[in-house]
Amino acid sequence: MNKTSKLALLPVMLCFFCMGFVDLVGIASNYVKEDLALTDSVANIFPSLVFFWFLIFSVPTGMLMNKIGRKKTVLLSLVVTVVSLLIPLFGSSFGFMLVAFSLLGIGNALMQTSLNPLVSTVMGGGNLASTLTFGQFIKAIASFLAPYLAMWGATAVIPNFGLDWRVLFCIYFVVGVLATLLLGITPIEEEPIEGKPSSFVECFKLLGTPIVLLSFLGIMCHVGIDVGTNTTAPKILMERLGMSLNDAAFATSLYFIFRTIGCLTGSFFLRILPTRIFFIISVVMMALSMCGLFFGTEKWMLYTAIALVGYGNSNVFSMCFATALESMPTKQNEVSGLMIMGLFGGTIFPLFMGLLSDAMGQAGAVLVMAVGVVYLFTYIKQCSR
Repeated sequence: MNKTSKLALLPVMLCFFCMGFVDLVGIASNYVKEDLALTDSVANIFPSLVFFWFLIFSVPTGMLMNKIGRKKTVLLSLVVTVVSLLIPLFGSSFGFMLVAFSLLGIGNALMQTSLNPLVSTVMGGGNLASTLTFGQFIKAIASFLAPYLAMWGATAVIPNFGLDWRVLFCIYFVVGVLATLLLGITPIEEEPIEGKPSSFVECFKLLGTPIVLLSFLGIMCHVGIDVGTNTTAPKILMERLGMSLNDAAFATSLYFIFRTIGCLTGSFFLRILPTRIFFIISVVMMALSMCGLFFGTEKWMLYTAIALVGYGNSNVFSMCFATALESMPTKQNEVSGLMIMGLFGGTIFPLFMGLLSDAMGQAGAVLVMAVGVVYLFTYIKQCSR
């Protein structure tokens, strides 16, 4: 790692922390549901809306990187994210939250598309899957802190600016501003794009490459299960154990605690184990968790299932993403845009989960996530060795 890389490492990792802000949508949608007395299907619009924008903005962002560079694109994403975090500080009406979550999704689509390729620029190559996994570890810290901050804001006796659970937006707003300033003053040298940048149509044609398409579907399933667990785990505890929302919110933190542990240990295991072996272990853990979430009625069983899916799902994104990027090294910006477009799975899964949970309880939501786990079993043979 050269001096430039060492200097850029701190702001880049802080950007990964900001990337984790998108996961606050799970616990936030539960509080909005309670505040506004919404049904599951209506409340699930919020996480679906956040991830809808990945479908619209991911590929154009890959093309934008070819024109203005990766660092400037990340800076733009941070600005949009900071604005999204500012809006809920002025109110928590349905309209305010729709706008805030939309901007949060747009900012995160820009960030996830541009930040992952920026890592390869900063780190100068190496084990990409392991490096991205460490970034996901930093991201997961922000993810599991969100429920605690929301619970503190909702229950704290000490003054918290009159923001109740929305105090988490205030705290993350400050971090977002800091990340923007640090990245802005950090010099990062980017290699010029060789040849003519791909057009919009040419980007989508890359989906005709089997490994790119299958990795795209794998990421759709990963994020669908991620957002689904984030949103549904507290509801399962409330339905089967009679917990209050503030008590059940621990389920979201438990998921992200084990996802964080998974990212941290995964960055080590991916250096000593074949990627395919670690992928198999991860998917088996997720399958066991789906069984526990579907049939479990005891606290220990449900907590174990949440922990299993947290650890198992923690490295799926990095392995699918790295497999796709390494398959087309001359088209990394374009492939990155396509892979991040796969986060649109965070829109599709919650919509179906909300409909089935209204019809047959939270077991219906688990069934939808289980479909994603089944697909990941089929991806094993495509996963890089």
